[in-house]
Amino acid sequence: MKLNYIKILVAAAVISFSSSSCSNLLDVKETDFLGGNDALRTIANNESLLIGTYSVFNIEMGIQLNGVFSDELKPGDFYVSQTTHEWRYAPDDIGIRDNYTAIDPYYRVIDRTNRIFEALPDAPANGTEDEELKKKIRGEALFLRAYAHFELFRYYCKNYDPAELGMIYMTKVSLEPFARENMDTYFQKILADINEAKTLLKDDNNDIYRANRLAVVALNARVALYMRNWNEAITNATEYISKKPLASKTDFPEIWKDKSNAELAFKISRTAASSTRIGGIYRGVFTKNAANALVAPASILWVPSDKLWNMYDQTNDVRFDAYLIDEPILQKVTGKPSKIVNKYAGSGYATPNENVNDQKIFRTGEMYLIRAEARAETGAVNGANSAEADLNELRSARIVGYSNASFATKNAVIDAIMAERFKELPFEGHRFWDLKRRGLPVERVGDDAPSAAGKTLPANDFRFVLPIPNEERLANPLIQQNEGYN
Repeated sequence: MKLNYIKILVAAAVISFSSSSCSNLLDVKETDFLGGNDALRTIANNESLLIGTYSVFNIEMGIQLNGVFSDELKPGDFYVSQTTHEWRYAPDDIGIRDNYTAIDPYYRVIDRTNRIFEALPDAPANGTEDEELKKKIRGEALFLRAYAHFELFRYYCKNYDPAELGMIYMTKVSLEPFARENMDTYFQKILADINEAKTLLKDDNNDIYRANRLAVVALNARVALYMRNWNEAITNATEYISKKPLASKTDFPEIWKDKSNAELAFKISRTAASSTRIGGIYRGVFTKNAANALVAPASILWVPSDKLWNMYDQTNDVRFDAYLIDEPILQKVTGKPSKIVNKYAGSGYATPNENVNDQKIFRTGEMYLIRAEARAETGAVNGANSAEADLNELRSARIVGYSNASFATKNAVIDAIMAERFKELPFEGHRFWDLKRRGLPVERVGDDAPSAAGKTLPANDFRFVLPIPNEERLANPLIQQNEGYN
């Protein structure tokens, strides 16, 4: 585990901030110094480290991985041996090491939360307000620790099986090497953190750049889906839906312009100063010439797959224009793909915030699909409070003039739910892992596949689980490699 041997341990960055101001989540700079309880003497110190913990989340990595490894994307106009797109990777592969190694960023998040757990109890509190703040800080740290461990599971573990290998659940700051735990133990610790966080956090949606109780509920629903704990998935998704209804057809596109927080319980703030421009990999960067005319990007790395593009009712589904665009400017440029991702356009071509968007972590559309799948698995296929009802309600919110569909069997509605997840959640970090957890293949069509070998990844192939990088194994000889990579 790379956390155990990183050269620099990050402790409290004592930063001036306002806990109600989302912009300060972006102002946190990495600090390179040793620290411990002496650096975390006060509640304010601990809250500063908490804010710094949010700042190191690399949500964009999972979004890109799920697009590149699945059938969401196809190569744009620059494709040079993209081995990850063709599922050709090994423990020493530079594409994995440099682009998709989740161990370092997520264990760094975990390390920071564990420093808070060690120091926060000794931070003096003056009155009820301070005690409430300590509860909030602990609750958020518990959420972040559970979230980070769950993400590590999605990258490096097989589908949930209590007897299979999980990762290493770190509950204290340590430099000792550890072996991986079985999933039963690992997930019990995730759920313990989630359950305690629920008791400490309030349903406060005034600042959705920091975790609140509803964000914990959403994480619980997502974890339960992967565990196939259908009743728990239904309970938590229902609680979320009851408090965050679906956006109107007018408001829905505004979510992706960061002009509306409809459906959202938690998101990660991004600005141009944060140097995180997720839209750049899908759209390139436009410039202006001396005549102030727009100039097309030098290259556009990834574009929507034909398979995804053709899934939509392009006239009536509000998601189509919100997510995708056939750009007239690019249509005029020979050799440039014009069908590009619109979901992370930011403030517009050749503007300071081009390709910059907040990263939406939990929203109501996902909760409807979690509940629909769980209801189908429990036999509630149609009728009231059923998978069919959830699917129809979501589609009705997204598609103008939608007429309800009916499904005779569990398999039919599950197939429809998976197709709807493809349309509802593209470029949000779900597709590859959705196919993995349902035991489905990645199947690309036509020009979406760069080669015959890159057309299909068979269901349950070992490459649905990423290898533990060699550098991690050299640093921690106890960590076990995943099957297929030895």
